[in-house]
Amino acid sequence: MASVWRLLDTGARPAAENMCLDRVLLLSRARGEAPDTFRFLQFSPPAALVGFHQSVEQELREDYCQRNGIDINRRITGGGAILFDESQLGWEVISRLEKGPRDVLGLYERMCKGAINGLKRLGIEARFRPVNDIEVKGRKISGTGGTEAEGAFLYQGTLLVDFDIETMLKALRIPTEKLKDKEVGSARERVTCLKWELGRSPALTKIKKAILEGFKDVLDCEFEAGPLTLSEQEAFDEDLAYYQSDEWVHKVRRPLQDERQLYAIHKAPGGIIRVSLLLDDERDVIKYILITGDFFAYPNRAVLDLEAALKDCKVRRMPKVVKDFFEEQGSELPGVEPDDFIMTIEAALRKRDLMALGLSAKEANMVHMVNDALEHRDETTVVLLPYCAKWADCAMRYDEDCLECGRCTVGVAYELARMRGMEPITIVNFEHLWKILSEMKRNGVSSYIGCCCEPFFTKHKEDFERAGMSGMLIDIKETSCYELDLEKEAKLGSFKEQTKLDVELLRKVMGKDGIVGKGKAGKKARVLAVKEALKMKKGQRRCLYAEEKGIGGRKRR
Repeated sequence: MASVWRLLDTGARPAAENMCLDRVLLLSRARGEAPDTFRFLQFSPPAALVGFHQSVEQELREDYCQRNGIDINRRITGGGAILFDESQLGWEVISRLEKGPRDVLGLYERMCKGAINGLKRLGIEARFRPVNDIEVKGRKISGTGGTEAEGAFLYQGTLLVDFDIETMLKALRIPTEKLKDKEVGSARERVTCLKWELGRSPALTKIKKAILEGFKDVLDCEFEAGPLTLSEQEAFDEDLAYYQSDEWVHKVRRPLQDERQLYAIHKAPGGIIRVSLLLDDERDVIKYILITGDFFAYPNRAVLDLEAALKDCKVRRMPKVVKDFFEEQGSELPGVEPDDFIMTIEAALRKRDLMALGLSAKEANMVHMVNDALEHRDETTVVLLPYCAKWADCAMRYDEDCLECGRCTVGVAYELARMRGMEPITIVNFEHLWKILSEMKRNGVSSYIGCCCEPFFTKHKEDFERAGMSGMLIDIKETSCYELDLEKEAKLGSFKEQTKLDVELLRKVMGKDGIVGKGKAGKKARVLAVKEALKMKKGQRRCLYAEEKGIGGRKRR
């Protein structure tokens, strides 16, 4: 006989009320004070929500949200930041965890299957995309995720009925000043919604009925509408102020403000990990560490407990402390392993070596290192620069070379490189980058310097490592194609905006008084190495983009 679940439809509420209800319903079920529950939820006003382990400052544009009446809040579940506007429909399953070993990935797929069954009843051919997304023809229509507490779990999903792309791009750390129609169009390649797929937005009652039918099969249950219990209502009334407070919204996820912090980022299969830490150099211990990201953790506070375990930890003992923590705690992070945390922390710790060579902590945090970059720093012969930092209307924007006219930071970088006997090359598209890296490796180049934005480095870190050379990649802090949702255009070499290089940091990394150039090679040897290794006599190279498309390029003279 099918079990009976409570159906809660809490209507459109402010973000704080929905977040408070999530926690109240989860704890109520955990303590046996309420039945298994299925909830529909909506938001009014619209809400920008960060995941439990994220920082509001890093993920949202607070000023924009406040000016446009968008609530800012924090979910009790992990994952990434989302915009939940009034057209979207949320669904939640709150139940007891099954006894035995935890199967988080199995739970993800099972819960998504309920929503998928419902979408099929609406005429949408949706499918599950591991780890926790639902897609239609490769485009995301629903993101999902969950959390657990005291033997119960809450699993939730967001169904995109209609979708305001422009507001989403502006609210979730997307700069507004350069947004144009073509950028909004780019986001359509990643997401979809019921309105786009069906040509109309079905009635909300019809959508809810279809979703319920889909979950009936998966949960083997019947739904019976019911209100909050008296104890749930009392807990909600008592706790609401906390979920409206700055203490909850910003929690302990605020980025460190200390100028001595060391920072690193790593992309694991299960999400982005960001680490900021402070060291007590005299004792060689981690004084404070902050771990944020868009991953999921079960239980949620596992990351907070890991931070506590690493406080005052000797640096040399860090890997063992991390591994012991996960073995003893039995925490589970889908797609994230203990080694992912160790790798990220070690990357942050390596920034100390850059500081020992004259960089400030802030400058060191802008340098991403590949394949023992410091050990090979004196062998650097090539400087790779992005075309997007050239003047937007420059005739040589898509050429490997540069006239050094002084109008943009790339010209300054060329001058700096050539003064030090290095070969500067402008990278004009994604294909061109890997062609140049392959040619460099083939001709014996062992180390290079480059400039790129942090999202590009994070996404392609493994590609840089596989190229087989050491590299120091300096972050571009100006607006990038990733911030503008124009990654596809940048990859093809048609990004129209202009970024800027950090010329002073580049000077330090390249120059006599900075990192490069203090070893045995010396300037004369480096000049010979460039000419021999790359065989780049003037006039030999021509940019792929200019040659194929017939724009902007010229042969070297």
